Amino acid sequence: MQTKNIAIVGSGLVGSLLALYLKKRNHNVTVFDRRPDIRTINFSGRSINLAMSVRGWKTLDKIGIGDDVRNLAIPMHKRSIHVLGNPEYSQHYGMNGEAIYSIPRGILNREMITFAENAGVEFRFNEKVWDINLPEAKIYTGETEKSEWKEYQYDIIFGCDGAFSRVRHKMQRRSRFNYSQNFLDTGYKELGIPANPDGTHRLDKNSLHIWPRGEFMLIALPNLDGSFTCTLFMPHEGKNSFENLTNEKEVLDFWNLHFPDTIELMPDLLKDFMKNPTSALVTMKCYPWTYWNKIALVGDSAHAIVPFYGQGMNAGFEDITILDEIIEKHGDDNWQEIFETYQKSRKPNADAIAELSYRNFIEMSTKTADPNFILQKKIEKRFSEKYPNKWLPLYSRVTFSHRPYKEALQIGDQQAAIMKKVMQMETIESIWDTDTVENYILELLEDKTLIKTH
Repeated sequence: MQTKNIAIVGSGLVGSLLALYLKKRNHNVTVFDRRPDIRTINFSGRSINLAMSVRGWKTLDKIGIGDDVRNLAIPMHKRSIHVLGNPEYSQHYGMNGEAIYSIPRGILNREMITFAENAGVEFRFNEKVWDINLPEAKIYTGETEKSEWKEYQYDIIFGCDGAFSRVRHKMQRRSRFNYSQNFLDTGYKELGIPANPDGTHRLDKNSLHIWPRGEFMLIALPNLDGSFTCTLFMPHEGKNSFENLTNEKEVLDFWNLHFPDTIELMPDLLKDFMKNPTSALVTMKCYPWTYWNKIALVGDSAHAIVPFYGQGMNAGFEDITILDEIIEKHGDDNWQEIFETYQKSRKPNADAIAELSYRNFIEMSTKTADPNFILQKKIEKRFSEKYPNKWLPLYSRVTFSHRPYKEALQIGDQQAAIMKKVMQMETIESIWDTDTVENYILELLEDKTLIKTH
């Protein structure tokens, strides 16, 4: 194996973890970031707590840091749904006590940088990359775009610098590079629920809490210190939107109308709302992800998605797992083959999770409060428990398995077609847990116009 001099642009979760992987393969790794070391500053106030699931844990366990990260996380076994004017109810995520894990982004990112630094990775903070020479794998950094730049020469450069990647921006200028970005009309704002005076949680700490309100919703994920990180997702413009909440009275009136049960839980609501920025949500797609044997995009720089399936970080970490498996297969010397195999493997799955993430926004904000949707989930759960080899729910296929996202999307569409027919059965509300429904699902599973052979 030939040791390579490798640069990674971006010290976020994916960049720092990729650096650790490459360092463990005995390459020389330098990470550049235009921001200061986040271990020395307060986090930005524009975060959405991470939801670690099996794809992310696999990547962390493979490099030997999974147990350390588990100490930072809280398992969430279910959604707790807070419907206006109705009692709170729960929807369990997995079949056998499975859980997703809540981790604050800032805390995890600080730990990941430390893991990589302790392994020998060099971090160059406050050093902004302005340009990249793709064929020669050179990086140019400087104070400003017009200041004198410093040149660095590398063998390979990885772009892990997020949805608005500087590395990808340079690749976009090449011929036959496909790129698209689509912003949701919905934005988000970080809020919070503090711990009780004794440090305990004010809500069930093993739940992801959702207040679905149609076009907008509030969610809350637990932290180890007893607090919850909350996120309000809402349109930028329109009747119920951020543009109409410009002062404390408007915010308080809105909250009393739509989230009255949270008023006492959120004593800092007005301060948080007025202080924290309103941020945008974007889906970004591109191809190719690589340039020769010199440049590769990993994580959000290749496939930024909206956060509603909790898979953004997990998908980025899975990029690293797949890339490492390909390196293991092809050896560290044939990077052209490694990069070609990597992008062809990951691109269809990145597109699939982007679509699934968008759809899950509709489910979380609207359907979780719909009695028909709740009934459908009960039918699916009952059937899948009895016939686990015939029916794995879409959420479990995405969150609790390592099967490709592309496969999950395809099978999920087929399951949706079946459930549409089931929900049209006469008196489904009274017969949902009978053999009649069960046998009808078994019959539909044999219908080749609905189910394709895999």
